[in-house]
Formats: sequence, structure tokens, C-alpha cells
Amino acid sequence: MPRCLRAVCLIVLTLSGPGVGAAWASGTASPSVYLEDMTWTELRDRIAAGSTTVLVPIGGTEQSGPHMVLGKHNARVRFLAGQIAQRAGGTVVAPVLAYVPEGAIHPPQAHMRFAGTISIPDAAFEAVLEGAARSFKQHGFRHVVFLGDHGGYQQLEARVAQRLNHEWASDPSCRVHALAEYYQVTQSLYVAELLKKGFTRAEIGTHAGLADTSLSLAMDPALVRADALTQAAQAGRRGGVYGDPRRASAELGRIGVNQIVDSSVAALHALMQGPAGSSPAPTSPKK
Repeated sequence: MPRCLRAVCLIVLTLSGPGVGAAWASGTASPSVYLEDMTWTELRDRIAAGSTTVLVPIGGTEQSGPHMVLGKHNARVRFLAGQIAQRAGGTVVAPVLAYVPEGAIHPPQAHMRFAGTISIPDAAFEAVLEGAARSFKQHGFRHVVFLGDHGGYQQLEARVAQRLNHEWASDPSCRVHALAEYYQVTQSLYVAELLKKGFTRAEIGTHAGLADTSLSLAMDPALVRADALTQAAQAGRRGGVYGDPRRASAELGRIGVNQIVDSSVAALHALMQGPAGSSPAPTSPKK
């Protein structure tokens, strides 16, 4: 590779993350935290070496106005789960669950009123989470952690965790956790920080507004159609937008990203170091 091209690549990789840049400079690849990137023997050895916590990222396929892609939640939770796993240590990331409850299909309710949203029954969603948790227990994981990027199914996650922990009460080898902190920070600390910067609650919004759009921009600008932001603000609720995304930016989104990762890592460390049978109490979701 020409020296100048190698130098450019090194700069790009360094900016994309310290781990990647260091790996390039040393000529070694940093091991992935994503289960899908491993062979079964690599995962087996990772578990044996102490990586006994698995994050189960839960997204959803739903409308987010005319300016954000239908897979927003899936891309976002995968990225954030990876960041959390790297910071926490001893943790791997399961495949993203992209099919979640989104409301009645016929007649359509909530996000199902918009093309592209996919909804499944609550029971099917819980069954998938339960099957995944049982699988991870079988393979030797001690902590199975649900990370939900959407408000609508937070209670369902907690219910599955409670049910399995009750069943496994006499077996301390594995516990299931619904990490409420991951989602709650976007409804509390992040909103508070945006308010401090002078944005209104109406602008920040609850879905596809300034906060939601900024988070997506911070993770991958390709998730957002910048030329449709004005259209989204004008469409409002009839277009699936609850807020005003016109002043959204990656800079604002990075505030939320850092808060989510920091809060989640702290909560994760607490549960990993706590008693075997401990688990966060279920909380009511916020939309």
C-alpha cells in the first residue's frame, strides 16, 4: 500500500475509534464483541475466559417520519450495545431483535398506520426473549441483559426477566435483567440537557423530533434524510412526527450517546458485581 494512502487510512480509522486505530497501527485486529462475528469455538473460548455477560439488543421496525429510516432502532441499539460491551468488558452482543410489538395490525393502530412498520403479538415477542435467554444460559452465560431502544415494550422485557429469574431461583448460575437505565436516560438526562441548551419540549419531542433525530445523526448520518427535515416538521403527527427535527445535529446527538453508554455501563457493572439473584425492579415505560 502506498505510504500516503496508508497514512490517510490510519487517520480515518483513528478518528472512528481508538480501538480500531490502535489495531491498524499494531497490525492486529481488535476482537469483535458481536456474537455474529465469532465462530462457535471462538465464543466458547470467550465464555471460558470470563465473558459471561450477553447483551440482547432490541430494536424494532417502525416509521420515524419522512426523514428517518424504518430500521433506526435496529441500527442504533446495535451500535450502542457494541459501545457498552467494549466499555464494560467481559461482555458480548447478541443479534438485534428487529421484530417487536408495534400496535394492532387490523385495524391498524399507532405506528402500524404507516407503511413499513412491522408488529408482532406480545406473546411472540416474550417467547423470543425467553428462548434467547434460555439458550444463553445453556451456553454458560451468567447474565443475560435486555437492552430495549423503544418505550413500548419495556414492561414486556421486565416481565420475561422476572419470570425466568423466578423459575431459576434455586439455580444461581444465570440471571436475566431488563436494563431500564439504557432507555430511561433518553427520557430524562438527555431531555434535561437539551432543555438547558434552550430547546423547547415541543421541539425536542417524543418520537422523530429533535432528540430522536440527533441521536441517529450521531451514530450514522445515513439514517436521516437531511433534505426532508422541513417536510417532517410540517407533517407533524399526521406524518408520524412528534417534535421538530429541523435543528437536530450530530453534536447534540453525541450528548445523548455518551449519557446512554455511561449510564448503561454503570448499571451493568452494578448488576455484574451484585448478588447472583439480584435484578433491577421493573419500571413503567415512557413513550
